[in-house]
Amino acid sequence: MEATRAQESTNAIERMYITMRHLLNRGFYKPMGVSGETLRNALLQLRPEIYGSIAEDKAELDGLIYVLERLPEGIEQCRFINLTSDEGYGKSHFKAIIPPKRRRNCYRIDEEQMNIEITRGRSDIYDILTHLTFLFIESDKIGKRVLIEEGNKTIRDWKKLEAAAQKPRLTQAEREVAQIHTASILNRSFDEVSEIYDKLATKKEPERFLKIIYWLGHLAIEENTTGEKRTITFSAMLRERLGHHVHGERWANTIKATLFKKKLLNRPIHIISSNMHSVVNSLFARSALEKEFPKNNSLEIYEALSSASNTELRGKVLGMARKNGMVEIDDLSGTNIDVQIFDTAKLTGDVCCYELSEVIKRQKPVILVMDYAFGEQAFESIDELLKPFKANGGQHFMDVESISIMGKAGILDGDKGDLMIPSAHMFEGTADNYPFRNELCKADFEGYGLNVYEGTMVTVLGTSLQNKDVLTFFQQSTWNVIGLEMEGVHYQKAVQSASKIRKSIKENVKVRYAYYASDNPLKTGHTLASGGLGTTGVKPTYLITDRILKQIFNS
Repeated sequence: MEATRAQESTNAIERMYITMRHLLNRGFYKPMGVSGETLRNALLQLRPEIYGSIAEDKAELDGLIYVLERLPEGIEQCRFINLTSDEGYGKSHFKAIIPPKRRRNCYRIDEEQMNIEITRGRSDIYDILTHLTFLFIESDKIGKRVLIEEGNKTIRDWKKLEAAAQKPRLTQAEREVAQIHTASILNRSFDEVSEIYDKLATKKEPERFLKIIYWLGHLAIEENTTGEKRTITFSAMLRERLGHHVHGERWANTIKATLFKKKLLNRPIHIISSNMHSVVNSLFARSALEKEFPKNNSLEIYEALSSASNTELRGKVLGMARKNGMVEIDDLSGTNIDVQIFDTAKLTGDVCCYELSEVIKRQKPVILVMDYAFGEQAFESIDELLKPFKANGGQHFMDVESISIMGKAGILDGDKGDLMIPSAHMFEGTADNYPFRNELCKADFEGYGLNVYEGTMVTVLGTSLQNKDVLTFFQQSTWNVIGLEMEGVHYQKAVQSASKIRKSIKENVKVRYAYYASDNPLKTGHTLASGGLGTTGVKPTYLITDRILKQIFNS
């Protein structure tokens, strides 16, 4: 039965992606109409862990927060959602709305329409459509609970919520009354509604949760009573540009032009895909913050730097880095992948926190740090970056010594903060698998108080589409799967294409992959919807960074 359920879930994931591709080619669809029914049914059959009680009568609150953090504020009010390419909205009077947990530009065109810019490829579209499908299912639940079919009337709880939602601010007594009515509509307890109420409240919108539920219900009621259905469209330019690496090529050429201009293109290059803080902090933080942290405790320093309030400390570290060979390339291409370049020739012993080998001092390599890509965007970015650079009538090949990928991933046998060292990547839903020789190994990380797992990583089509049945099958199969993420296959495919087929980089380029666990989708309360890592992620992040840098500097 477990195997059958896993197969059903796998089929549901495949149906979702085939349907999303079909709808994208079609150019539009109505999520609550016939065209959106396949998506809704597949998601309900799949019942992903991150969406909790999506298939139940009660509302899913943790999943709602997760989705709202990744969609633009106010999208629940919009009947028309338009997915576009970068079509110049940034030059207009419209102010970009950027979701807290996804770097994408969104524009509220009018009261009914939200435009979302897609510059990171198909994975971005799948991510948005999956979250919207969840939102519409929850919206439909509310509509069905409050609507009385006879005479298109609504229940008393809804009328009370509607009245409260019209007010910009409520007294404590009014808020609690509204929460009781809302809890009844959502089939949740007063405690549960109060908790999420506080999580979503802002200074500007203290009653935000109430308004979100109101608008979700309001549009669902209108669809049922007037027939005016919500619509999602894909612009012609988006469909035309998709898959053509428009943004990735622009991004890569800017980087290579900067390296060429600064006469760094012909030096040995080490590429690191990571966040924008761990490498620069590892290189300079202990030196830059000697006065503030005389005991030079690395973990204490990194935890302090990770605090959102410590802008002054981060400023001191960045200031030292800029004076000693760091060049920053802010993204203007639309990829949302910022870049830092470190010239090791300028890393003198009095500022750099690492000992450089004599070979490194002689070779003077360049470290190129790129921010995280998203899903399929990983192939586009690395594929374009590893191509030769055309300048002055000739082709200039980069001497890429190593490519290191670090990041967050879901773990199948462990807890948040544990480490995963892959020996191969396999692509969910396909027969594609990519074994490789990882320069990092389990022994590099043992003895530091963290559990370390070594084995196969699954590159999934979307982290929000995983359920226990599929993941348990991966875990218990002979594939020896230890975790799941979204970019590994795409990075490795680009590396192998460049090194073994195109020959634009050396065939024996070194690769390093290491991940730390952001969640365990097999454990209740440990999914991505349960919240972030907090300071738990500091130690594994910097441990991985340290191992990567030590291997580079001692090569």
